[in-house]
Amino acid sequence: MNCAKALSAQLLALPLAILCGALIHASAVFGAEPKTPQKFALTSTAFQAGADVPRKYTCDGEDVSPPLRWQNAPAGTQAFALIVDDPDAPGGPWVHWVIYDLPATTTELAEASVKTDTLANGAKQGTNDFRNVGYGGPCPPPGPAHRYYFKLYALDAPTHLKPRATKQQVLDALKGHVLGEAELMGHRKR
Repeated sequence: MNCAKALSAQLLALPLAILCGALIHASAVFGAEPKTPQKFALTSTAFQAGADVPRKYTCDGEDVSPPLRWQNAPAGTQAFALIVDDPDAPGGPWVHWVIYDLPATTTELAEASVKTDTLANGAKQGTNDFRNVGYGGPCPPPGPAHRYYFKLYALDAPTHLKPRATKQQVLDALKGHVLGEAELMGHRKR
């Protein structure tokens, strides 16, 4: 009787062991565990992380893009995308700049990037929430300071989107392709 119970317990445990082994194998083969994007550095000579965005780069100044530089992008990077937005805007996040398909060899964006659909290096610019192409600087309503996030994504492939894509279209195209992320945040108050 004890032998029959032991055999029955072993037979019940067998499918569970097979299932667990198959899941472990599938995880190793197919990479079932999501990878965390690698962090790398994004800086500007115009302002430090957490500092005020200078007037020159806002709607109250020249409204030109600040110089940006990055380093230590992950191995395998084939393109970059940059999204600049203000999560503190009264109606929800306000998009200030969308630029994508920057070549993998790019390590900086010069001050006052042109506001055209396509840049000389082949990068494309999307439409911001001012309904313009290119950079639109901070322009918060009077009150507390707003945060402006410059988010750079290192990608394993270009998006191949046409110019004038929206932030959401770019984010959708990035899914499954982000190797790394870099972020620079500045404040602005009026």
